[in-house]
Amino acid sequence: MTAIGRRAARLEHRLTRPTAAVALALEHDCAAVAVNPWLVKAAKRALGRSRMRLGTVVGFPSGSQILAVKAFEASKALEQGANQIDFVLNAGALFSSEDEIVFNDMLAVIDMAHSALAVAGVIVEAEPMPDDMVSRACRIAERAGADYVVTSSGEAPARRTVQRAALLRDSVGPRVEVKAAGRFRALADVRAAATAGASLVSAELTPELAAAARALFNPLAKAEPQPLERTNPRPRAVASRAS
Repeated sequence: MTAIGRRAARLEHRLTRPTAAVALALEHDCAAVAVNPWLVKAAKRALGRSRMRLGTVVGFPSGSQILAVKAFEASKALEQGANQIDFVLNAGALFSSEDEIVFNDMLAVIDMAHSALAVAGVIVEAEPMPDDMVSRACRIAERAGADYVVTSSGEAPARRTVQRAALLRDSVGPRVEVKAAGRFRALADVRAAATAGASLVSAELTPELAAAARALFNPLAKAEPQPLERTNPRPRAVASRAS
């Protein structure tokens, strides 16, 4: 059975230009809409009483901001109405095997989001990370209590995104979901990402792609988008450095 059959693959409409409309996401029952931080307040107004998740990105593009800055970014986005926070991991610390720093950086943002009843995901900017480092980052994210891990900030080609989605799915347990964020242009790419294990497919959707993907996931696309439940307690102690 494919991943489409196993879990509720859903769509996220990613808006990177201020002229883009939230209406498309509403029309096609997307699970989430993701906007740049300065657009969160406007997107919240446009969503009205919809239960669709409203996401934004923290720590873009490098993830190298100090912990307090990332936490502050997250807090402001949450204040303005976001209930889904994606943030870029500290790749420099990961490369330096400073896993304690990576863990605490993640924990600060995740706890900030969870305290506001929002979900949080770690963007694993995979290039040029080797696969074993990507997997290590995913394991740290899972320990820190991340609700999901994300293939990239969304600029990766579709084929590469599908490959990374499969790697992320294999690197975390069933509690943690996978978001495939990439330059998806065809329905076949969306299908491949879902089959690879992504439960959320994030793209700048065209009306045609949104309609086709909704039909593909039907009746899954009609499910109410709910914040992901955290069923397993996470350790509060910091992670040790990888050997």
